[in-house]
Amino acid sequence: MTIPVIKSYPLPKASELPENKVNWTVDPEKSVLLIHDMQQYFLNFYGEEQGIHTELIDNIVAIKAAAVAAGIPVFYTAQPGHQSPEKRGLLNDMWGPGLNKSPAQQQVVDQLAPTDSDTVLTKWRYSAFQKSPLEHTMNELGKDQLIICGIYAHIGCMITATDAFMRDIKAFMVADAVADFSAEEHMMALNYLAKRCGSVVCKDSLIKSVSTTVNVQWTHQQLLARIAGFIQLPIGDIDCDESLIDYGLDSIRVMNLVEEWRTQNIEISFQQLAENPTINNWWKLLQSSQEK
Repeated sequence: MTIPVIKSYPLPKASELPENKVNWTVDPEKSVLLIHDMQQYFLNFYGEEQGIHTELIDNIVAIKAAAVAAGIPVFYTAQPGHQSPEKRGLLNDMWGPGLNKSPAQQQVVDQLAPTDSDTVLTKWRYSAFQKSPLEHTMNELGKDQLIICGIYAHIGCMITATDAFMRDIKAFMVADAVADFSAEEHMMALNYLAKRCGSVVCKDSLIKSVSTTVNVQWTHQQLLARIAGFIQLPIGDIDCDESLIDYGLDSIRVMNLVEEWRTQNIEISFQQLAENPTINNWWKLLQSSQEK
């Protein structure tokens, strides 16, 4: 009744993707990114030793960085713990109590932890649109494209894409940034989407299509504001010559920043940032990179 233990399998390569029936292209001005159900509870079924677990997270980290750099809003779905039988409904019959047995694992994995600028939607059913403000919020933002990554491909991801189609929202599933119970079910979801309700893309092509429209020129104030958001402190409380590690900045946030800059052709390594983790030093590195 519960989710099975999942054996690792290779994520699909670009050459293995099905041919799309439609010729849609991602428009950053019209898109939102949906990171679907990347909660520790669901990832535990892969086991930390499974290669797919790490590759999936790394790919989504890169996609999120590109989306943020392009100004694409980021949405998450996360199922709640402590659901009553009435709220969980038929999911009880199909999958058992779910997160009710592991409410402590309902958080999104650390590498993809939402920031204050992201929107987290409570997930009640397979579709992210069900009992949520996703469609209304997209309409208010003037968005009609949904980029989907996360788990599981043939359940929530595919059903959300199908539901998007019913609402005249173009869905793009990132083939190597979703994962499933098996390679067969993963490919089934991609084939269905490509032929019936959306478009299948790969991580690299998505990032390229988004990044070609990005022309970001950072300022010292923008860098300070981004870091202040990471460590959740007012800008005025940060000494630009003090170590950011002492302020509580963790390595995951630093890696996310490196990935974001990479999508903007700003080549600064994690090691460079770690050597002298202060705002003023990072600003010198940014200035040098932007002047090239």
